[in-house]
Amino acid sequence: MAVAKLGAVVLDCPDPSALAAFYAEVLGGTVEGEGDWVDLKVPGGQALAFQAAEGFVPPRWPSAEHSQQFHLDLTAEDLDAAEEKVLALGAKPLDADDRSRTFRVYADPAGHPFCLCAC
Repeated sequence: MAVAKLGAVVLDCPDPSALAAFYAEVLGGTVEGEGDWVDLKVPGGQALAFQAAEGFVPPRWPSAEHSQQFHLDLTAEDLDAAEEKVLALGAKPLDADDRSRTFRVYADPAGHPFCLCAC
């Protein structure tokens, strides 16, 4: 039997409202709260939370010295269409040149790596 269940995945960032808005555009859902803690309630999915972190330094990908710690895999039916939208929302490509793969790596506006996956 499980000891607990996952309540939310929390991302540290400099501006919780802005990052929640980015992911709301990517995943859908409802943004709740403001200030130092903002929640994104994703329909039928796990909640994401965004917490203000003073002195936040984004991870670097790939880098053994500045580990990413974790990343989000976001499933998309059409990688090209999804890429166009996330780039328009402020994402930056990290490893998206190889179009033969089933995933592409980006950074959100705060610098957290995430993958768009057709898996």
